[in-house]
Amino acid sequence: MARDETFEELRPLLFSIAYRILGSVGEAEDAVQETWLRFEQSRTEPGSTKAFLSAVVTRIAIDVLRSARVRREAYVGPWLPEPLMDDPYEDPERSAELADSLSTAALLLLERLSPLERAVFVLREVFGFEFRDVAAAVGRSEAACRQLAVRARRHMAEGRARFEADDAARGELADRFIEAFRDGDVQGLAALLATDVRMVADSGGKAPQWSPSFTGTAEVARVLADLASLFAAARGTVESRSLNGQPGAIFRDRDGRVINTWTLDVLDGRVLTIRTVSNPDKLRHLGPVADAQSILDEAARALGEGR
Repeated sequence: MARDETFEELRPLLFSIAYRILGSVGEAEDAVQETWLRFEQSRTEPGSTKAFLSAVVTRIAIDVLRSARVRREAYVGPWLPEPLMDDPYEDPERSAELADSLSTAALLLLERLSPLERAVFVLREVFGFEFRDVAAAVGRSEAACRQLAVRARRHMAEGRARFEADDAARGELADRFIEAFRDGDVQGLAALLATDVRMVADSGGKAPQWSPSFTGTAEVARVLADLASLFAAARGTVESRSLNGQPGAIFRDRDGRVINTWTLDVLDGRVLTIRTVSNPDKLRHLGPVADAQSILDEAARALGEGR
């Protein structure tokens, strides 16, 4: 098989590794492209192309993550990973690990790990690589990688978020929640919120945002009611979508441009966390992005004129 054909066959795996290490669609795509360039320029044939390319993309992602962490320290407001609609890589034997590692909550837990711990956890725990291949990828001994894996598993377990195990139940509740938002049904929205619900917003200082976070049923319900009124006045559309393998939604303006996304953590029949991404830099891979400030201003004017 030609090199380009082999690479294209492995591209979904390489992207999935890079995305979990970086939490960024754009940076993961760049890492995969850089991996191809290095593979194309290499004059030796690796014993295992999969192991070789996985090691290359991992090293590139680790380097990118180290520089990205400096930028994230200066990030305006909460940082959330870029929403991913579909994971291109599938492995029936590791479907549970792949799904668990893709959620927004899991990606945020991975942010707490060092770059090496994160890479080792992703390669070993998520994708099931042998320790010899993990060691080759991160440039450490197998013994050191085993220690890194133990620390990473402990940190992940300590912060593991609680989720509704039944995917069908999560999806059904999320659909009801989004429908109540579309209808401006404030009581219906409030009834679906957990008492300790949190709403966290990532605008990066590049989109309108009242506050980076809200907590509690009353406060979150009030914010949702205000948003529902503004969204209706802007004649926007909201579409229920699975994002990062969990219930969510994509919000668009009347011309179909993306305004923001939601992902929902659901537990015991209630919405526990709403995470919204409105930073336009994190939405461009989903399609044309709307000018959120203009939409907000227009909606506010429409509501004012209607009173």
